Amino acid sequence: MNITKEKKLTNMRAASSDTFENMTPPRNLTLEESLEFAREDECVEVTPEAIRIRKVILAANERAKSNRARAKA
Repeated sequence: MNITKEKKLTNMRAASSDTFENMTPPRNLTLEESLEFAREDECVEVTPEAIRIRKVILAANERAKSNRARAKA
């Protein structure tokens, strides 16, 4: 390190850091629509505030194991 040389100070950001990815907004489904939309490995959770579709087996590696076992059978 040379103490006689001045450090270059720039206030510029990288061009790639300013890009934003757009996400699709969530679907607001009724109970009937969500029952039709759900696959066989998903369940529909109904609460007073919301209706959600989620996977029955939450862990991804456990889902993969069950899919392989189902494919063998």
